[in-house]
Amino acid sequence: MAFRILKKWIIGTMACILFATPCVAKPDAEISKLGYSVQVGAFARVDNAERLASRLQDQGIEAYYFKKENNVFAVRFGNYPTRKDAKKAARQLAEARLIDSYYIASPLKKDIHPLALETAGPTDTDVTTAPAGATASPVNPPTSTKPVVQKPKPDNEMGEIAARTAERFVGIPYKWGGNTVVEGLDCSAFVKSVYYLCGINIPRTSAEQFKVGRKVPQEELIEGDLVFFGHNNQVSHVGIYVGRGKFVHAPKRNDEIKVAELTRPGFTKKYLGARRYF
Repeated sequence: MAFRILKKWIIGTMACILFATPCVAKPDAEISKLGYSVQVGAFARVDNAERLASRLQDQGIEAYYFKKENNVFAVRFGNYPTRKDAKKAARQLAEARLIDSYYIASPLKKDIHPLALETAGPTDTDVTTAPAGATASPVNPPTSTKPVVQKPKPDNEMGEIAARTAERFVGIPYKWGGNTVVEGLDCSAFVKSVYYLCGINIPRTSAEQFKVGRKVPQEELIEGDLVFFGHNNQVSHVGIYVGRGKFVHAPKRNDEIKVAELTRPGFTKKYLGARRYF
């Protein structure tokens, strides 16, 4: 047992050194904006995306796969401070034949007009992208000589993006493979992956997620809020509120992502509260 734990630590540490991943850069129990990331793949089958994510996880790299608007699956990973660092990591992985073509996703800024991931090709290019849940918006040239000023995106719009991203996973038999994943992490790993795709790094476990963010009364829930469940104030489950009294969650290991009603007796009895990160 001790040897296996030491082996996992060595693998994770070496992956951080070789590929400059952010896994030791910051403690988990905090919220932060993500930096540059790497996106790879355009898989027609979810199991192919899952296998790639699992291979990366085996190298100590936290990787997340998701469904795009065109119904293909992609994998995204990394939280790099600069574009140069992201490119270096991606090229090293490509040289090691762990990934093929890729492109660098820039950090999302609230004052940048969102572009859907589908607009970017799988090449080594610098593409500013929106979260995985964003939809494509046509960009038309201005009809006057006055400059067009993009207004910052309100918090509720960012929450809507998180909710739509979560809904894309519904029906997918989501799995968390790799040596870095611990038993019982499924529901919080799903939530973490959705927020990662939205450009926000949140803590790993549901208990840590419950400790950060803004407390939200149940009657004031908006899309994108996290809802927590448990017993005797001990958190054991988490999901993402998507509006209309419903939330999306990962019920158990290797099960399909599902939509559930907050008003179901099993959830009302165990409801502990909600948090907002936007």
